[in-house]
Amino acid sequence: MLGSFEAAEDHVQEVFLRAWRSRDAFEQRSSARTWLYRIATNVCLDTLRRPAPALQPYPDELLDERPGPDALAVDRETISLAFLAAIQVLPARQRAVLMLRDLLSMSADETAEILDTTTPAVNSALRRARAALRERWPGGRLEWAPVSEPDADQRELVRRYIDAHESADPSALIELLRDDVRLSIEPRVGSWHGKDRVAPALRRDMMSEGSWRMLPTAANRQPAVAAYILRPGDTQFRAFVLILLRVSRGSVVAMDVFETPQLFGAFGLPSVLGTPGA
Repeated sequence: MLGSFEAAEDHVQEVFLRAWRSRDAFEQRSSARTWLYRIATNVCLDTLRRPAPALQPYPDELLDERPGPDALAVDRETISLAFLAAIQVLPARQRAVLMLRDLLSMSADETAEILDTTTPAVNSALRRARAALRERWPGGRLEWAPVSEPDADQRELVRRYIDAHESADPSALIELLRDDVRLSIEPRVGSWHGKDRVAPALRRDMMSEGSWRMLPTAANRQPAVAAYILRPGDTQFRAFVLILLRVSRGSVVAMDVFETPQLFGAFGLPSVLGTPGA
């Protein structure tokens, strides 16, 4: 709902604190599950009344650890970065209704109870939310990132992507891009669309930042790489950015770059890498 790994982790703690403090008020008229979802949803709605957290990737390793039936909500294409970015445009209550109804399969009555509203209001909000997503993504879920294990061709494309960076060869990198490729840099740095606009940005950044090292990883059920930079005068490659890749038919069609080195630990990645021979 928040689209941010760090915000989600913080909010889990807040949900449990609120649940503990209000445990005596739980009257068992609904299930404990519904009661906890009500607390969690309201915690998120409180946050979304302020400027929203920046979009952040979520480690696949943590998604794989989630037990229970609710894990299905994050085990499909609805954890894809495309979906999470799309729902950020929805008003907060519409976003909550969409997730409770379509992702968690709660009834309209349950959703109304969680949001302290009426069933007709829930149905109306769901129609508006679905219409907004259809307008943004006419093809529906098929246009969101596919949720499948990378095949051999995808792994080879990621290897070539890494090799191009580590050998400081922007031409080799640009050869991997589809003509309509999209590059975005978060938090809210900017976005570029089309190979003719993306290529100059890649050439400039690849050659100006320093020497690169990259490790393959995965986030939001997409292939990703963790990029490290060795800057002039430094003796170690330092965590720099996480890059989520969307690939199709042997080409890179989207690169979402997150300037979030503080998240490397959540991906089980070191914060620094030594130089050869160090």
